[in-house]
Amino acid sequence: MTYEQALDYLATLGKFGINLGLARIEKLLDLMGRPEQRFKTVHVTGTNGKGSTTAMLAAVLGAAGIRAGMYTSPHLTDYTERFVVDGEPISRDALAAAIAHTRGFVDAMVAEGWEHPTEFEVLTAAAFHHFAAVGAEYAVIEVGLGGLLDSTNVIIPEVSVITNVTLEHTDRCGGTVAEIAAHKAGIIKPGVPAVTAATGEALAVIERQAAAKGAPLAALGRDFSAAAAGLDGWRQQVAFASSRHGDLGRFAVALLGRHQAENAAAAIMAALVLADGDGRVTLAAIRDGLAAVRWPGRFEVVPGRPTVVIDGAHNPAGAAVLRATLDEVFPGRAVVFVLGILADKDIAGITATIVRAADGVVAVKPLSERAAEPAAVLAGVAAGRTAAAATVAEAVDRARDMAGPDGVVCVAGSLYLVGPARNYAVL
Repeated sequence: MTYEQALDYLATLGKFGINLGLARIEKLLDLMGRPEQRFKTVHVTGTNGKGSTTAMLAAVLGAAGIRAGMYTSPHLTDYTERFVVDGEPISRDALAAAIAHTRGFVDAMVAEGWEHPTEFEVLTAAAFHHFAAVGAEYAVIEVGLGGLLDSTNVIIPEVSVITNVTLEHTDRCGGTVAEIAAHKAGIIKPGVPAVTAATGEALAVIERQAAAKGAPLAALGRDFSAAAAGLDGWRQQVAFASSRHGDLGRFAVALLGRHQAENAAAAIMAALVLADGDGRVTLAAIRDGLAAVRWPGRFEVVPGRPTVVIDGAHNPAGAAVLRATLDEVFPGRAVVFVLGILADKDIAGITATIVRAADGVVAVKPLSERAAEPAAVLAGVAAGRTAAAATVAEAVDRARDMAGPDGVVCVAGSLYLVGPARNYAVL
């Protein structure tokens, strides 16, 4: 199977949609010889910040000299981004080989009369196979959707991490914060330590689940704390302390934004849990990993004239964090946004949160069948300068012209927009 054939095969799986449940992935992994049991894992879920936290933990493991995999979704521009080992995405040939290997077991499973696995289930199984095949010692696994019924929830991790909980995927995980928290708390396993940055009603749900599973739980604000301590160039300084470890001082995090203090705190606390069982995960490794972590498309600054910021914010909570970070990093400067939002998202909530009267907006359709029309995005925008574009390249160019050489352009609204825009802006 070539890479192109692998993509064609994955495209055929789209017809199976999102079909939550563990029966299919359990059967597939049984047939494959349970590759996910050949390495240790860390499991990460949450509404916002789970990708950043996953990247931080993988970077810490790498800094500790540990061969570590990282599984995330969705990708920005290429499926290879989803399978990372030692900080490097899988090659296209190796991805094709992993998909081809997995397909053989999928075909055998279907021949037995089983329901066909979804695209995400096939990718998850292929990732587990790849990590095992290359000798990964650990893999940091990001949940695809929710947690309880997500196909990644077949692992027994060393530590479970829940970053935070707000309303999302209400059609699949419930219409309240408590119901969504129950799905995310579903990754907690009996006796396995858990770390969370959730608060309020969501924390209460997570606490009950942890207690029921006999899982030690460390909660932000109760068992550990973090505070954004300003910027040092293009790094966020984070002050961290825990009731068990005391004041550990400041950590430089190579991801910008005050919200990254919360994500870094969860990552640090989870790494300290790992350190209890693996002496290679030292405080020095935690510091080095956080200082070197990369997570493209999440408040990623592309220097130039104008400066371009690329961020995957796609819900009101993410939009609020993005706006606060723009105000912190570029105080007093108007921003021209390139916005592309999916039709099933809270478009009005996102635009009302992120756009100010002095800003400009260029709307464009993300590369997704679920994309909202530019007119729908602009309908509630209060900015005085607005425009619609037919392509991502046109939208970025119009935003650059609108911002001028000394301005700031920010691409946001959907990862389906961020990937193509990043390719165009960076190149």
